[in-house]
Amino acid sequence: MEILVFKTSVQSFDSVDQLAPELDALAGKGTWNFALDDCDKILRIVSDSLLPDQAIGLLTDQGFTCNELD
Repeated sequence: MEILVFKTSVQSFDSVDQLAPELDALAGKGTWNFALDDCDKILRIVSDSLLPDQAIGLLTDQGFTCNELD
């Protein structure tokens, strides 16, 4: 399993709720979470097969910024 970590512009739990169905479909239910209390609004995804560009594209399509962190 690989943990992908992203800096995002997601600011609220309402936005997380908006993204949840698509993140569940992309990565699987229970495999992702946001740390909105972090200054970088971190999104973590645990996956064997997800490519970072897929998550970045999903958030970008929904109007958020998303950049992979090392």
